[in-house]
Amino acid sequence: MKIFDGNEIKEKKKVKATRSVKLIKKPSKKNNSKSNNNLIKGQNDKPREYPKTHGLKILPIGGLKEIGKNMTLFEYEDDILILDCGMSFPDEGMHGIDVVIPDFSYVLENKKKIKGIIFTHGHEDHIGAVPYLFKQASFPLYATHLTKGLIENKFVEHGIKKEITPIKVGQKVRVGKFVIDPIRITHSIADSLCFEIKTPEHTIFHTGDFKIDYTPIDGEPIDLAKLAMLGAKGVDILLADSTNATRSGFTDSEQKVGQTMERIFRSSKNSRMIIATFASNVHRVQKIIDNAVLFKRKVAISGRSMVNVASIAQKLGYLKVPEGIIIELNEIHNFPKNKVVIITTGSQGEPMSALARMANSEHRDIEIENGDVVVLSSTPVPGNEKAVSGVVDKLFEKGANVIYSDIADIHVSGHACQEELKLMHSLIKPKHFIPVHGEYRHLKAHAELAESLGLKKDKIHIIDNGDALVYNKGKVQIYKDYASAEDIYVDGLGIGDVGNIVIKERQKLATSGLILVAITFDKKTKKILAGPNLMSKGFIYVKENEELMNDMRREAKKLVPLLYDPSNEDLSALKDNIIRKLGSYIYTRTKRNPVIIPVFMHS
Repeated sequence: MKIFDGNEIKEKKKVKATRSVKLIKKPSKKNNSKSNNNLIKGQNDKPREYPKTHGLKILPIGGLKEIGKNMTLFEYEDDILILDCGMSFPDEGMHGIDVVIPDFSYVLENKKKIKGIIFTHGHEDHIGAVPYLFKQASFPLYATHLTKGLIENKFVEHGIKKEITPIKVGQKVRVGKFVIDPIRITHSIADSLCFEIKTPEHTIFHTGDFKIDYTPIDGEPIDLAKLAMLGAKGVDILLADSTNATRSGFTDSEQKVGQTMERIFRSSKNSRMIIATFASNVHRVQKIIDNAVLFKRKVAISGRSMVNVASIAQKLGYLKVPEGIIIELNEIHNFPKNKVVIITTGSQGEPMSALARMANSEHRDIEIENGDVVVLSSTPVPGNEKAVSGVVDKLFEKGANVIYSDIADIHVSGHACQEELKLMHSLIKPKHFIPVHGEYRHLKAHAELAESLGLKKDKIHIIDNGDALVYNKGKVQIYKDYASAEDIYVDGLGIGDVGNIVIKERQKLATSGLILVAITFDKKTKKILAGPNLMSKGFIYVKENEELMNDMRREAKKLVPLLYDPSNEDLSALKDNIIRKLGSYIYTRTKRNPVIIPVFMHS
């Protein structure tokens, strides 16, 4: 196996600003170039030159060494097939960022080669970035009915018109030189697929997100016989979900949650019930509705994403709801409290979610009352533990009986644990293996598991976003940093116009506060007319620290005449010196480093 260093590629890269929307990339962790200043549209001053390769190229631009933002390109001759186009949510340090999407540079540079995008399932980390890509280019799309419905809903929200070709299990689809065989898989959302992807020379198998559930809610288990047949025919490369590769044993069936849910309904006969879960988990929503019917309760739905998904799933037949069961949220007061169950978003403690607004007494229709039973049917995603804990505490304070993952089996993962991964490897029998969909520890654990099953170490490839794995005549070559694969931040209507420097500035403002130093100069004489005046935001509470504020003003008034040179029209040196000298004084007094912004006015 030969590995090429990406520096030989990067040196040829230039910059082009041709897009109507400015995109600024987060600087690469691997490369300290000035990529933060690059305006990207997937095109540079001259199209980026890539080393010529022969055979099959696999190029992930999201989803490796991270959770989310899944997007993988398969390139054979002059055809490219894309699998998934997902987003990820910002971490707590990305102040003001709404979502993070993949870097579409390579996709847009090679858009004439792209024959289509196929989707494994309808979770946000696999479909969430599609509207942002389609504002720049359009490609054929292929998805199962539920995934298709969820993408179409996104297109409506973003004002995009695009037809999506429906695909079904067992019906092969030709996309350029690729032949795709969609195969049923079990996951935490209906209509999930894994794919056999064939070129005239190669066979690839991608598991998508999966677990092996022998008793799924919809009665459609994973097609193990089909997987065994594929393995018997021969698979060159396996790409497999690594999310739970560090967990031993098997993932529990969704039926287990259904049994727990029934017990909770049975024990809550005298209480109003509020159940929070992932909007996309249609099977769990179905179980809640089934229990509502069993215990003669009406169902109200709260939260925009929950309303959207439930509406789409019901319309397409994935959610079976007896007539008269669903009521409007503002109708819940027309029924006895113990005859109502509310299904809501907010199981991850999201600040603006319906459940969080209930906990904070900010919900328009629902006020948490003493004796309410609130169920959080999920486990906190890493990083959300504090937010979930905060919501749970507030619910308890309001007198609710809160049931969550620490005290009941009300959630199971949608991803395979080690024994299921072993079964998948044993069925597929790949010649080469690429662990995907996970942080580095997950990929490494999955690689070690594959090796323990007898696959040689040089046949296992842990690669990174932007690396290209080229498979030709049984041999693998890896090109490091082959394509740009940086994080692109979406903030409100801005796509990518917030880069890493802005994020660092926001972090500093959030942790240190701001001091504004205002000075007014006479236009003609260049003399100081007023100031320096100081204003504090987020640094200290001025009313309780007047002495410190007065001392800082005196220091500024003493410094500015010494630093100011009226003969020098360039005030940047004055600005830098104020920041440095006043900052030093403030640090000596407080051991804190606020952001200092001098503002110069002329009168």
